[in-house]
Amino acid sequence: MKKELQYFKVDNDYGFDQQKFSNLIMKIGGCAAVTACDSFIYFKKYMGLEKLYQGNEKTVSKEDYIAFSNIIKPYLHPRINGINSLDIYIKGVNSYLSDVGETRLKLVTFSGNENTQNAKDFIISQINDGYPIPSLILRHSNSAMKDFVWHWFLITGYEIIDDVTMVKVVSYGEYKWLNLNTVWNTGYSRKGGLIKFKINNFVRSDDHIAP
Repeated sequence: MKKELQYFKVDNDYGFDQQKFSNLIMKIGGCAAVTACDSFIYFKKYMGLEKLYQGNEKTVSKEDYIAFSNIIKPYLHPRINGINSLDIYIKGVNSYLSDVGETRLKLVTFSGNENTQNAKDFIISQINDGYPIPSLILRHSNSAMKDFVWHWFLITGYEIIDDVTMVKVVSYGEYKWLNLNTVWNTGYSRKGGLIKFKINNFVRSDDHIAP
């Protein structure tokens, strides 16, 4: 079983590559803002939430994206310890939603302390309903995950092959398929977690599910 969300490109990148920020602070610590910007453009493009992004969602350039990120930056601004909790992320996004008058989109935390099966069920449910999933990893004991340490990224798909669940992770303007067991089991007691999006009164279609 395999499901992937439709997505969008920023010039030739899959979403936005935060290494293309000209601002050094955003280049280093703008990952949370990128997941929010990507999600807001996605919600306008595929779910009709017009208030979230004022630009043209059909064609997004690097310049368009950076201009938008400057709007989002005050809500999810880089800081010394980073946006290192789900609650900080939700507080920032909710402030933006309030300021633009978008009342339908709701956010709920999903703790990284949940077991892998619960995480799998959560991811499958969210992707099946058409929602990208902002994801936070703090520390990780597996060196293969070094690019995701203290980092926000998006999950936009899953594939189940026998007993293995793979997830499609989006970061730095590209996507990778990673084993959920590897992603989820960090080896540290302090966890990150996932964000659940929910649009009130949204009638689901398959327009945002990749064929």
